[in-house]
Amino acid sequence: RAAAAKTEPAAPVSTHAMVLEPMLVNLADAGGNAYLRVSMTLRVYDGADKKSSAAKEKAGDGKGGDAVVAAVRDTALTVLGRQSADGLLAVDGKERLKAELKRAFAEDNQDLKVADVFFTDFLVQR
Repeated sequence: RAAAAKTEPAAPVSTHAMVLEPMLVNLADAGGNAYLRVSMTLRVYDGADKKSSAAKEKAGDGKGGDAVVAAVRDTALTVLGRQSADGLLAVDGKERLKAELKRAFAEDNQDLKVADVFFTDFLVQR
């Protein structure tokens, strides 16, 4: 039991936040009149033994992580642009979107391990 207790506290310490600038995207609704304005923060696992960890650390200071942030934003905009207003406004819409974003980040940005997606601003306009 003592060994299990020692390994659990290490997980929360091994992450950092990646704050993304607000995004505005047209939704896939018929007529093209719906859009989403969203801000999000990603909780990202630190990879101390990976080459990408240096880029991730620099992402916060704007010096070297621009390519990482650009790739993450591109993936997010692609996923967001496939959504519909009705789907996002459904009871479980945000949770489904978070799961889809995490899946897409894992596929498109394999050096970046996203633990959680947090919406800090979320507005659907029709």
